[in-house]
Amino acid sequence: MSKEIIKLTKISKKFFGTYKDIIILKNVNLKINSGELVSLTGPSGSGKSTLLHLIALLDQPTSGEVFFKKKSFSKSTDDEKDLIRRQNISIIYQQNNLLSDFTALENVTIPLLANGYNWKSAVKKASKFLSLVDLSRRLHHFSTELSGGEQQRVAVARAIITEPDLILADEPTGSLDRKTSNQIFSLLSKFKSKNRAILYATHNRELANRADYKLNILDGNITRKNE
Repeated sequence: MSKEIIKLTKISKKFFGTYKDIIILKNVNLKINSGELVSLTGPSGSGKSTLLHLIALLDQPTSGEVFFKKKSFSKSTDDEKDLIRRQNISIIYQQNNLLSDFTALENVTIPLLANGYNWKSAVKKASKFLSLVDLSRRLHHFSTELSGGEQQRVAVARAIITEPDLILADEPTGSLDRKTSNQIFSLLSKFKSKNRAILYATHNRELANRADYKLNILDGNITRKNE
């Protein structure tokens, strides 16, 4: 039986300007359950990244509540939110945010060290996960020595290494060619499980259609499309 991972209740988000407020989200209600692979579409500037940041507890809504696994985080401290992100929520960005002074192996090891693993155990698990994304031969290469697709595979391994309940991907294939984009999407699909939800923002219609269902943002509203 699937379980609720994320629920948004009457979420609104606006940015206050000197002459005019910019409304990004209007009274949004949304629920995502474990086991679901969901795409998020909409024109540039429609609020896809804003929505992902709210779900990831990186930003506060102007009004409404964000629930993660049925717990409201409207009054939670930054430390409580940081703990949830370290253990339960992973984010993959279009710009993969790898640390350039660290090798692929070290980049993937860092989230485990933050969660209390010792170095030996963290390296062993990181090596295994890099193998899952077909990078066994690139463990000790720095990000500048990797192709764009390889860098993004490292980012996927880093995101999944903590075995989170929720993976959020913000245009993870936006700067990649079609073949590499398909490879990255296949990796995300591979890590779908009955205990995990995956939500990815994309402009790629082909990749969006491969989700279990699509969410579309337009004019601050979100609609669900099953086809």
